[in-house]
Amino acid sequence: MADEVLSQSEIDKLLSALSDGTVSAEEVKADEEQKKVKVYDFKRPDKFSKDQIRTLYMLHESFARLLNTYLSTHLRTIVNVEVASVEQLTYQEFVQSLANPSVISILAVPPLKGNIIMEVNTEIAFAFIDRVFGGEGKASIKPRVLTDIEETVMRRFVDTAMEHFRESWRNVCEFHPKLEATESNPQFTQIVPPSDMVVIVTIQMKIGDVEGMMNICIPYLVLEPIMSKLTTTFWVASSVSKEDANPEQVEMLQKKIERTRVPVIVELGRLDISIQEFLTLGFGDVLQLDTKVKDELPVLVGKRPKFKCRPGTAGKNMAVQITRIINEGDEDTDE
Repeated sequence: MADEVLSQSEIDKLLSALSDGTVSAEEVKADEEQKKVKVYDFKRPDKFSKDQIRTLYMLHESFARLLNTYLSTHLRTIVNVEVASVEQLTYQEFVQSLANPSVISILAVPPLKGNIIMEVNTEIAFAFIDRVFGGEGKASIKPRVLTDIEETVMRRFVDTAMEHFRESWRNVCEFHPKLEATESNPQFTQIVPPSDMVVIVTIQMKIGDVEGMMNICIPYLVLEPIMSKLTTTFWVASSVSKEDANPEQVEMLQKKIERTRVPVIVELGRLDISIQEFLTLGFGDVLQLDTKVKDELPVLVGKRPKFKCRPGTAGKNMAVQITRIINEGDEDTDE
């Protein structure tokens, strides 16, 4: 900013030049309106258009929301995850920007060829690990390589993040991320040549009072087969088509649910006794329940009361007859 401020002597000279007619106001105005030149490096041409960058931003906004929900529920603390930026760089520039050590995961994304990188800042990694182990989630540990136990915990985080990553890309491309390797030194993660272009999605994360970054590096070679789909128009259209296909998915899901086995329990009654009475129980003792012969009995599906019934027999087997359905909000559900 200091270079842009004129000294008093320079201001005086400029005013005198304007008054003498050496420099005209029109020339000054023309210089200001002159079109600025944008520097373009032909050695590293842009591979992604503005529309494609915008689409990638929207895709990873969805990923950030899913990850935010998971971390908030899993860690039971205040978590904020949001996309900070999406930009294209050479792979060498990306590697040089990473700290050493870092928590770096190399992922395969079949059927797409090649690998992508998911890098988590050590401050966020240690805050996550501390919270999982019952701590307050403070990153008071100096940056270092993870131990075997800490690496296992972070693998679970990466597995869940990969599933949310796959879900956020579902409308554009169906792929199945798989963790291939983990590294701590960025120099050992050469997934593409240094001069190749990559898109870097920087996600800002906050766990409690600890802030850090998570970077996703996607090489152009990985996205090249689906570049035509990375447009806002295609993304919106595919989202609508996915919604239109929902009836078939609902039917398939309903069939799977119908085959699911759940426990059904008929509760004959309850009573409260002391520990001393419980310890003195023996063969032949009688316990008086809180229900009467003509009372309706609750039918529990899983652990929730869903029906009322009356006991009886069906042939030589004991049975119950459903008398009514318990709706949500009924007083009978207050167990």
